[in-house]
Amino acid sequence: MKRIFLRLTLVAAVFTIAAAGAFAWWANRPLQLSASPIEVVIKPNSSVASVGRQIERGGVRMDPRLFALLVRLTGHSADLKAGGYEFDSSATPLSVIGKIARGEVNHYVLTVIEGWEFRKMRAAVDAHPALKHDSRGLSDAELMKAIGAPEPAPEGMFFPDTYLFARDSSDLELYRHAYRAMQRRLTDAWNARAPGLPYKSPYEALIMASIVEKETGQPAERPLIAAVFVNRLRKGMMLQTDPTVIYGLGEGFDGNIRKRDLQTDTPYNTYTRNGLPPTPIALPGLASLAAATAPAPSDALYFVARGDGSSHFSNSLPEHNRAVDKYQRGK
Repeated sequence: MKRIFLRLTLVAAVFTIAAAGAFAWWANRPLQLSASPIEVVIKPNSSVASVGRQIERGGVRMDPRLFALLVRLTGHSADLKAGGYEFDSSATPLSVIGKIARGEVNHYVLTVIEGWEFRKMRAAVDAHPALKHDSRGLSDAELMKAIGAPEPAPEGMFFPDTYLFARDSSDLELYRHAYRAMQRRLTDAWNARAPGLPYKSPYEALIMASIVEKETGQPAERPLIAAVFVNRLRKGMMLQTDPTVIYGLGEGFDGNIRKRDLQTDTPYNTYTRNGLPPTPIALPGLASLAAATAPAPSDALYFVARGDGSSHFSNSLPEHNRAVDKYQRGK
């Protein structure tokens, strides 16, 4: 009887060792994927068993029960994180668990371009397939309220940059991040501003920065462009800048600005109204913020495009008229 028990114990031990070896082999063996690379999305608050099933449904050929057992044996039951994960043909059960436990989610990119109007940013966000579109159906004012911004108008309030996010991130979180980024940059620029600028608030500096952004052809000319408009504000002159007129025309602008457009009064027409427009007209970048708050030391009051992307700056109207004849009329 004792011999039988010993034999059974030995057989059980052999089977246990064999099973453990097979399990270890499986845990380190590359998995079969329906495609390579493949993305698997893990939902928030998923149990270990649910994560295994989601991985299998995502195209990874793997027994969810073995996966759950391996998770528990490796001590990662409480570590699995939601998000989108990318796996290639080298992925093993152990590497899959490690990636999910570390939260190495697959990041997506959205680039907001300097000089975009907010409507272009919103269109790009709305079209991104990896975002969760919680802002859909909200007005611009409702969107601003949803991200905790006190300003009702969104124009100019979001910093142009490249933003990374995980699949199924809320678009409101992206807006919130871009809004806070602009607040930080604007605060820094305002705190470092030159003395005596004709702005009553950081918001007015932001408006000026948006005009500089839209008016600048050569990046190096931003401080001079800003100086022209600052000088005109100081003298009580109208800004007379075409981009504000175009912004005020909205969808009615056909790409060709005409004399009648300059004469059509809107809150943004700086040919018919003094001072700054009521809001920014675009999303300004860091260089335009810097130029608006630290313009070049210049007495220039006018500038005209030379046709090569650069501008000619003038201190007086007669000088400006001569430059217009030369560069615009070919005289």
